[in-house]
Amino acid sequence: MNRQAQAAVLFLLGASLLHAGVTDLYLRYVKAGLRPMVLLAGAVLIAAALATVWYERRRPDGHGHPEPHISWLLALPVLALILVAPPALGSYSAVRTGTALQQPYGFTKLPQGDGPLRLALADYAGRAVYDKGRSLGGRQLKITGFVALDRDGTPYLVRMTLNCCAADAQPVKVGLVGHIPPVLQPDTWLEVTGTYTARRTHDRVNDGPIPFIQVSEARPVAQPRDPYDETWNS
Repeated sequence: MNRQAQAAVLFLLGASLLHAGVTDLYLRYVKAGLRPMVLLAGAVLIAAALATVWYERRRPDGHGHPEPHISWLLALPVLALILVAPPALGSYSAVRTGTALQQPYGFTKLPQGDGPLRLALADYAGRAVYDKGRSLGGRQLKITGFVALDRDGTPYLVRMTLNCCAADAQPVKVGLVGHIPPVLQPDTWLEVTGTYTARRTHDRVNDGPIPFIQVSEARPVAQPRDPYDETWNS
């Protein structure tokens, strides 16, 4: 691979990163807050490609020696970004990974209202386990996640949380009890309406706490734009 080919690969990779950052494709790889870094990386790679072309044109001999063929491996990330958009992690990963639920520093006061209160799934789980439902006050609640079935058939509603990127994604799980659909398909996204229940279990993988929610209604919904990121109220 000569320098011109290297520059072309760098340019394609940079353009792919810019495309991922401008669209929602980057959300399949990293958390939403890292969009500026994705865009910056794309811009730097394009600048490096242009600088390589400029340098080659200014060389006295006009061309350089061939580079090792292994450098063509730089094309693999380009092909991966362009041709393969991986799906968000789902039930397969969730049931094989221990819950990431951790005790928060505190709980903010929830807004008042007559209708069901929409909560992030992890917020509900934290309040159910570490506040024993006191801040939930018997209110009607709405939480959203995808379905995962434990080995014994126990249905969970799950959201995957990221520290940085999809490689470190971990699930937060909430068990479902009450009026749940008779047939649940793993990876189906549901919006669940229900109330706090003191029932809980322990994760088979890491023995972490898994709370339940008493379901009064459950309906299928589309996968969110960002399946990983969810606003916490606690």
